[in-house]
Amino acid sequence: MPTGGGKSITFQVPTLAMEGLCVVVTPLIALMKDQVENLRRIGIKATAVYTGMSRHEMISNLENCIFGGYKFLYVSPERLETEIFLAKLAAMQVCLLVVDECHCISQWGYDFRPSYLHIAQVREALPDVPVLALTASATPEVVEDIQDKLGFRARNVFQQSFARDNLSYVVRETEDKVGTLLYILGKIPGSAIVYTRSRRQTQEIADQLRQAGLTADFFHAGLSREEKEMRQTQWKRGEIRVIVATNAFGMGIDKPDVRLVAHMDMPGSLEAYYQEAGRAGRDGQRAYCVVLKDAMGRGHLLRSISNEYPDKELIGRVYDALGNYFQIAVGSGMHTGHYLEIGPFCQAFKLPLIQTHYALRLIELAGYIVYQEEADNRSRLKFISQRDQLYTQLDDDPLTARIVQALLRTYTGLFADYAYIEEQLLADKADCTSQQVYELFLRLSKLRILDYIPRKKIPMVIYTRPREELSRFHLPAAVYDTRRERAERRVK
Repeated sequence: MPTGGGKSITFQVPTLAMEGLCVVVTPLIALMKDQVENLRRIGIKATAVYTGMSRHEMISNLENCIFGGYKFLYVSPERLETEIFLAKLAAMQVCLLVVDECHCISQWGYDFRPSYLHIAQVREALPDVPVLALTASATPEVVEDIQDKLGFRARNVFQQSFARDNLSYVVRETEDKVGTLLYILGKIPGSAIVYTRSRRQTQEIADQLRQAGLTADFFHAGLSREEKEMRQTQWKRGEIRVIVATNAFGMGIDKPDVRLVAHMDMPGSLEAYYQEAGRAGRDGQRAYCVVLKDAMGRGHLLRSISNEYPDKELIGRVYDALGNYFQIAVGSGMHTGHYLEIGPFCQAFKLPLIQTHYALRLIELAGYIVYQEEADNRSRLKFISQRDQLYTQLDDDPLTARIVQALLRTYTGLFADYAYIEEQLLADKADCTSQQVYELFLRLSKLRILDYIPRKKIPMVIYTRPREELSRFHLPAAVYDTRRERAERRVK
């Protein structure tokens, strides 16, 4: 079904009508957390398990699905192969297995994730449970491959038309892209998304739009979660008319009245373009999808391939440097997670920044690591002691009492499940600083009164197999050669 076509309804409503739990596999941690919070808000028990969680938190969430009457478990594909997950899954009453963004299971798709291949093991563990696979964009070749990889007993495809009659697609050739964009925004009233390929450009273009008198802001993966949420909310409410963004913006964005999606640079594939442009006009009213093209565009796209597929020798150097940086011995490191500040890492080993980023992506596709650019950076907390023990264990200290009271009044279910918390919000309510809240929670963690996982804002590398000798490091043809050829064909 097209982007915004209501794919979530196809599993959320049936699950509520059935006995048991729905397991949803999805690669998008931000979207997963968003859906869990939305379901909880309306009183439906839902939880999630994903890479980067502590072992204690993961076991707690899985046991809630066995004993707690939960209806939805969202899980990232990397978790599927772990012994803990498969053991706990066997004890769950699963009524439906959903594979979201299912094009990720196909090596012929534009967004292949090797971790998706583990879903076949889950199907073997749940032989009588029906499976539903969902995607917004897949070529006929990918549709066939999805059914093979998921072990469909018979071909069974429901497909809505990809034609969106209310959308007008336009390619405008211009040497003054910002001037042309301003002209178009003057002609088309209403909310707009402007996509560009670089983070630097998002800020520059937003500044130029503001100078021209428009309400505009920028969005990219490097912003803090608070900044992202604030800008997203302001744009959704119409307080900001134009959001200028990289493709980090849009997944799970449900704003029906977007009248314009403009691309300052062409994405690397028609599927990616269709997904991004499809965020326009979800209310069925007329909307416009405009690509602004100049003479340099073709060269930029072709050059992007050499960045996205650097030399194999460089990719090997990056893999070897990672092991040295984290001080992991050959043959060890499996399932360990490490925070990676990519700037200092590149400086330490004299590696080019952009190509190193894409090298990490290819090492991930080859199945050696998971490279999480946006490691979950919100603080999480759960009480370990019982409620009646809590009050006897707490220090006789007014500040501690104020912070704990603020915590209990602000968040529910803290004795049963982990909750995302905001230290600054609690500090405001307890009339103290966020640093005092942070220090108290660390102290209570050491006393085993609660389990506190503070926020992190750094990408994370998780090893999915032991570190190999560089001489044994190998990029399969399907990960590098075939993908590069397909990327070149898509660009052309």
